[in-house]
Amino acid sequence: MKLLGKLDWSAIPLDQPIPLLASAAAGGAIVAVLIYAWVKGWWPYLWNEWLTSVDHKRIGVMYIILAAVMLLRGFADAVMMRSQQALALHGAQGYLPPEHYDQVFSAHGTIMIFFGGMPFVIGLMNFAVPLQLGVRDVAFPTWNNTGFWLTATGALLVNLSLGIGEFARTGWLPYPPLSELAYSPGVGVDYYLWALQISGVGTLSTGINLVTTILKMRAPGMSYLRMPIFCWTSLASNLLIVAAFPILTATLAMLTLDRYLGFHFFTNEAGGNPMMFVNLIWAWGHPEVYILILPCFGIFSEVFSTFSSKPLFGYRSMVMATLFICLVSFLVWLHHFFTMGAGGDVNAAFGIATSIIAVGTGVKIYNWLFTMYGGRVRFEVPMLWALGFVVTFVIGGMTGVLLAVPPADFVLHNSLFLVAHFHNVIIGGVIFGCFAGYEYWFPKAFGFRLHKGWGVAAFWLTLAGFLLTFTPLYIVGMEGMTRRLQHIDNDLWDPWILIAGAGTVVIGLGVASQIVQLVVSIRMREQLRDLTGDPWNGRTLEWVTPSPPPTFNFPVLHDVHGEDAYWGLKQAAIAQERLYDEPDYKPIEMPRNSPTGFVTAFFAAIIGFSLIWHIWWLVALGFVGAYATFVVFAWRDEDEYEIPAEEVARIDRARRAARGPEWLAAMEPQQ
Repeated sequence: MKLLGKLDWSAIPLDQPIPLLASAAAGGAIVAVLIYAWVKGWWPYLWNEWLTSVDHKRIGVMYIILAAVMLLRGFADAVMMRSQQALALHGAQGYLPPEHYDQVFSAHGTIMIFFGGMPFVIGLMNFAVPLQLGVRDVAFPTWNNTGFWLTATGALLVNLSLGIGEFARTGWLPYPPLSELAYSPGVGVDYYLWALQISGVGTLSTGINLVTTILKMRAPGMSYLRMPIFCWTSLASNLLIVAAFPILTATLAMLTLDRYLGFHFFTNEAGGNPMMFVNLIWAWGHPEVYILILPCFGIFSEVFSTFSSKPLFGYRSMVMATLFICLVSFLVWLHHFFTMGAGGDVNAAFGIATSIIAVGTGVKIYNWLFTMYGGRVRFEVPMLWALGFVVTFVIGGMTGVLLAVPPADFVLHNSLFLVAHFHNVIIGGVIFGCFAGYEYWFPKAFGFRLHKGWGVAAFWLTLAGFLLTFTPLYIVGMEGMTRRLQHIDNDLWDPWILIAGAGTVVIGLGVASQIVQLVVSIRMREQLRDLTGDPWNGRTLEWVTPSPPPTFNFPVLHDVHGEDAYWGLKQAAIAQERLYDEPDYKPIEMPRNSPTGFVTAFFAAIIGFSLIWHIWWLVALGFVGAYATFVVFAWRDEDEYEIPAEEVARIDRARRAARGPEWLAAMEPQQ
């Protein structure tokens, strides 16, 4: 047995300049950042205040930073795909060989869903939900930190495949028998399996954490029907995580047993059934779409209400629509493979269920429109993303209802029409929603607003590029062009492919504008500073706190008397022309920061990498290290520290001083 298992020098792609140079550039950038932080003396601060933090707000920010990095990586893959197709016309082969192109589109989907969209959504929920509930942290703070670092470990393994070995060539869902050992003997599928299994544990732990937080930890008086709608959509999303992610874990575990121990769950022989994998993966996969989109629906609800200066129209119907979508999302998975041959009755049942689930989204769309109707609409950047969502998502929803009709799906299955529909929903819904939330809560997280001009430019460039990229894909999909083509031989499709490539360039300009916006905002942070903690004239409890909020969030837990808890407090203060009386400040106990999550993820990375390359002694060592970490955590003596009442009073009095008579006079009356 070799000491390093299957790992040797042949794993380095020395004969492939693109992954080699990309790996070198990424590695060089990481080393440069680490050295810069070391030279600046930032490491003690980063370790003590961020990497080991159990503060839900900082963990949320770290999730979003991870998502931003991975979205850039996934977008780079998208640029490579579009440019390859644009260059592989008229018999040309482009610059990506087929085996590399297959890895690129597989990595693109995997990264965008699991390590771009999911961390972004989870980061926003982590940051905002406890603040909106009026509580001081999530139910299990250290577990929260561990969940983040396990997700980061999965992202690390996916990126390691760029320079050590290869990634899967199976698509973002590894359908057997292609993903079985006989057809994919390399380590690409193994990278996929272990990256997703490790990050999946982190996602499941976060789901349990947030469900517990929402159900059991709310401010006094905050009944379920007084929760902000973002908390409702977060609850529905995390219930889906708790219910659906075990299906993903079990499915990937069975495929792992097929590959590692010669089992026959999904093989073509010995009683295996490849279609069972497709059933199981989509039994997780379609709820996953709503895991991503439901929190974004909540973000849009907050944005429409705040920037229309009105309460959300039809609050209770929004709650009902959210729970309806949560339930029915488990009853539609077969529409992803109508062509399997299950029969007309089965296809009809799932087609009807797919059409019915659109009713819940339709209720939300109309409620958002009625929220704006008669309001004083302010076209701030978060509102632009919300309005762009309504237009793009309605188009995506209508094409989804078309694909819910089995005869139409038989024609369009596996075509670029389907690809355009999926991106219409995910980009127009999830990415636009995440950007709206990012713009909306950024002042709360960092104490200054983002630059509006660059934000507007980023929105319009992204929207224009999105429409320019994916509208042509609907057309060529209707004309029969299938997905995942490394080169294109039909001259009639050439103009549309070139237009789609141009659209990707425009999206790239939108991405660049957002990067510039962040840099400019940081440089101009004093001019953009928000001293009041309420830059948008908000309605929910996160805007009670100063910006950024202190570790303990609230000096005292507020007693909630209505749906828009903060709006009620603000209207009372306006009527009395003064803030509510200063509370009786008391010491607050908060959980201590812990390196448990970071150290556990370190050993998880060792375990995952060793399992991929069959380095069995290192697998055992990793498990011993991970177990020892949990033992040390369980036997710790002190898990909390006390913030003195004087410090609590100092922070809250500074907040109250910033909300003086001038601020009260500027606030508009209740509508």
